[in-house]
Amino acid sequence: MKGIAFNYNSDTQYVSLILLPGDMEKEADMDWIKNALQENGYGDFYLSQKALKSACDKANLCFKTGDKTEVSAEIAQLRHAEVDFTISEDNLSATLRLTTPYGGRMPNAITIRNLAYKNRITRGVGMRHINNLLKAAERAEPGKVFEEIIAKGLPPRTGKGCRFIPLVPNALERILRPQLDENSKSDLRNLGDVICVKTGTPVLRRTPPTQGRKGFDVRGNVLYPKPGEWTDFKMGTGTKVCEKDDNILLATKSGMPKYNDLRMNIDETFICNGVNVGTGHVTYDGAVLVNGDVAENMRIKATKDITINGFVESATIEAGGDIIITEGAMGKVTSNTDGYGCVLIAGGSIHVQHGQGIEIKAGKNLTVGRQLAYSKVQSGGSVTVGNIQKPMGNLFACDITCQDKVEAGTLGAISGSTLKVDFSDGMSALLERKESTEELLRQLRENNSRHREKLNVITNRILHTGLENKVSEAKNLLTNENALLNWLEQKAAELATMKEEYQRRICLKANKRIYAGVSAKLNNRNWRSEREYERCRIRYEGHKWHYDPDTSA
Repeated sequence: MKGIAFNYNSDTQYVSLILLPGDMEKEADMDWIKNALQENGYGDFYLSQKALKSACDKANLCFKTGDKTEVSAEIAQLRHAEVDFTISEDNLSATLRLTTPYGGRMPNAITIRNLAYKNRITRGVGMRHINNLLKAAERAEPGKVFEEIIAKGLPPRTGKGCRFIPLVPNALERILRPQLDENSKSDLRNLGDVICVKTGTPVLRRTPPTQGRKGFDVRGNVLYPKPGEWTDFKMGTGTKVCEKDDNILLATKSGMPKYNDLRMNIDETFICNGVNVGTGHVTYDGAVLVNGDVAENMRIKATKDITINGFVESATIEAGGDIIITEGAMGKVTSNTDGYGCVLIAGGSIHVQHGQGIEIKAGKNLTVGRQLAYSKVQSGGSVTVGNIQKPMGNLFACDITCQDKVEAGTLGAISGSTLKVDFSDGMSALLERKESTEELLRQLRENNSRHREKLNVITNRILHTGLENKVSEAKNLLTNENALLNWLEQKAAELATMKEEYQRRICLKANKRIYAGVSAKLNNRNWRSEREYERCRIRYEGHKWHYDPDTSA
């Protein structure tokens, strides 16, 4: 089109549009001018639509009126890529903002890194992130904006507090961890020596807190960590801090060590070589260690742990702590009200190598080394039959009530004997706590709402000066009531979470197979095996039981 020309100024990097109305054959067209810019090599330049339209309108007006005055305007500009950096408030990250060029140059990764250094971004710069952003920008249209975190600092790591390391094992831990022979093979018959410490024996070590790990920010500043805190010993019975090393706890008397909840206790220990008609029944305020068998119809009662390195036959064992029987326990199932001739009752966990015809009441977990049959079990935790790492024992013909998973190699028997597992007690206790808490929360919410309304009415009135103290007391009471309400709402939420966690936790797991006659129950939801299943897991979810085959190698 005649009467139209372009002029590029390399100093200002602007493209000027020159319109000569006297030479124009028709009105200037914006689309034609854009195409002409493309043909003249200015297509990637930044185009000002406003300046182009203004120039065309002015030239077209001159063309219509016959005015031959030249019209000139800067309508396009060559722009190089724009680079900008943003540093986070904590100086732990830096973000690169790149705007792609309009016909100009794109910086390389080295240039961007040097620019980052000039902006005091000196540590944690990742060249890989810069290269990835540049690759994406090369294929993009002019003027597109890219953002990428290209530098990261390292936050300091707070030091860990003191650790407490028992220097002597609990009896139950020793039983669940068989000794290794000279060929590094596990010997299930060798459970190690029973640990009874003497006066002055180190029983617990405290490690100093760590200093933590230093960090740095993207500006190169060193960030110093907060050291771990010292923690005092929780002094148990029969222990004292060593005078020469205040990080060592010593036994002040001979007895059996028991480490629980960061507290080491040395229990007074009664030691005998068996319990029978010759020794009589044993009742002791402390721990009991029996290096022999417990005869029929005998009773042992202790306030702490009871460890029996032998066999228990139709006896009653009652402990305030754990019960450990290294061999086995067996009793006769009688038809009278007693039911079972052998009874094991523990406030803690119970371990028996094998059992038959026994009644078990464990406050915590029950572990059985090989087999459990024809027994009644009440456990406050899990029931495991076999090696603790991968239980492969046999569990059949039992009536079990527990609050955690039941795991064994084989559940049930080929004869179809009944194995019942009831998880209802734990859920019922949780539901009872949850309902009582929600009822209390509902009443407190109603009272709090009523108290708030009345207090608002009182504060909006003109009060006598003598009542100001009373109103202030009422406000303080309402504040305390609000705090109690918030605490109770938190407890209600925790109970709801505990209910969901309980449902996820309970299950039957068979590492070999499940035979017909095995049943699981949670309140009114029941599952029963009508056939034989290979290794699998029976879990509870969505108000019903599910069967999941175990496909792991």
